[in-house]
Amino acid sequence: MLNFRYLCKFDIYIYSHLLQTKVLALHELGQHNVNAVPASKYLSMCGRFTLFSSGEAIAQIFEVDVPADIIPSYNIAPSQTVNAIVQMPDLSKRILHGFRWGLIPSWAKDPAIGFKLINARSETASEKPSFRYAFKHRRCLIPTDGFYEWQRVEGSKTKKQPYFFSLKSQTLFALAGLWERWQSTEGDIIETCTILTTEANDVLSLIHDRMPVILNSENWDMWLDPRFNNKHELQEILKPYSADAMTSHPVSTLVNSPKNNSLECTAEIA
Repeated sequence: MLNFRYLCKFDIYIYSHLLQTKVLALHELGQHNVNAVPASKYLSMCGRFTLFSSGEAIAQIFEVDVPADIIPSYNIAPSQTVNAIVQMPDLSKRILHGFRWGLIPSWAKDPAIGFKLINARSETASEKPSFRYAFKHRRCLIPTDGFYEWQRVEGSKTKKQPYFFSLKSQTLFALAGLWERWQSTEGDIIETCTILTTEANDVLSLIHDRMPVILNSENWDMWLDPRFNNKHELQEILKPYSADAMTSHPVSTLVNSPKNNSLECTAEIA
């Protein structure tokens, strides 16, 4: 189950009806789901990332309460629970909340659509039916220490070399995310999220033509504010992150499998 000390503090404030419904929580905050869909099923960017900094570091950088037993993850994959940060409607505080990765629009008939919506193009998210409500009202920050991308190996139709991307400062950063709530006919609720992408910067461009949107810290408050819905101003902050501030290195194909979740996944190989 999700950590209800954090989930309900947010939901009771906004959705009183949640107390009468059943929340379908598939994994604990930080738990690693070894049955997640393999990387090869996803061609979009970003499809894997990490969050292994301490709870104290997350709390300090993002000004949010973090459970003491949060588990580090070196290989977060679609369909797993993502730790994301949302803002209380009165802006009194930020809340760390668990969402399943792969956004399910509230109007969807089949929750399986979430497997196709792990990413949203930042250039069009505000207009697309799957994302436009969330873009206007349900934005979140997804803290991470780095993410992975795969480069096709020259001369091979199937082989790919994974790379790990992070900041040169080796500090936590925030990906721009959207979240949604979907309710089944039986009353089960699934809360899900997606990661916004933009054009690749010079660090990413040799590997992929897209990259996740990394938000500068001075824009976190505006992005999280559920009352702020100036589409033009929001669009302006969804730009490629400075290549000068980023670094990358090749890593082992251990990361290809969600079953592998250790620091070795991020280690540089020759």
